Amino acid sequence: MIEVVHVSKHFSNETVLKDITVTFERGKTNLVIGQSGSGKTVLLKCIVGLLEVDEGDIIYDGVVFNKLNFKDKKSIRKEIGMLFQGGALFDSLTVEENIIYPMDMFTRMTTEEKKERANFCLKRVNMENSNHLYPDELSGGMKKRVAIARAIALNPKYLFCDEPNSGLDPKTSIVIDKLILELTEEFNMTTIVNTHDMNSVMEIGSKVVFIANGMKCWEGTNREILHSDNQVLNDFIFANSLAKHVKNTIKN
Repeated sequence: MIEVVHVSKHFSNETVLKDITVTFERGKTNLVIGQSGSGKTVLLKCIVGLLEVDEGDIIYDGVVFNKLNFKDKKSIRKEIGMLFQGGALFDSLTVEENIIYPMDMFTRMTTEEKKERANFCLKRVNMENSNHLYPDELSGGMKKRVAIARAIALNPKYLFCDEPNSGLDPKTSIVIDKLILELTEEFNMTTIVNTHDMNSVMEIGSKVVFIANGMKCWEGTNREILHSDNQVLNDFIFANSLAKHVKNTIKN
């Protein structure tokens, strides 16, 4: 479980996050949605410690993360898996080497143990026998699956996904969504997904937090979201649905 308690973040004279309080539950896919510039990416960066909060606390299973020193923060970071937008694989490394990379940084596993773990992770994302391929030999969906395999390499308690379906076609997006959901439930992780994809919300949004203008404006489940009387949320849903409809019409 991750708790965000009265968190605010400022850049110069601009307030980007305003007194946000929310609990992200373990074993669930917690989705953070909002328009570009709403503050959801800044919130994610604050939670993982890439940005320092100006007010409030970030609490990992009872431990106040933002009050820890660098050494103690590192012990929690070992338990974090991160899926970056676009995958962010190292082009000069093979698939296997990409997955082993965090194990090299944070563990004392032997070479054979690392390879065994890499093979397990690849099998779990249906990418067996791709060990010696390079990222430029993979499709967009394959890159995302390899990136997920790398994210779970350390058997994390917490998984963060930043726009995991960015650049993917609808069919592949569904595959990635279902994989994130399966892994979350299988390993009982606290998973936080930043997205503006309403398909993802409806498919895997066991908890949904809507942010607008740096403030939490709504939270609930994917079953509740379509019945909300929050006008700002409804405008966001309508705009995304309309944009997707127009895009699909142009493609067809």
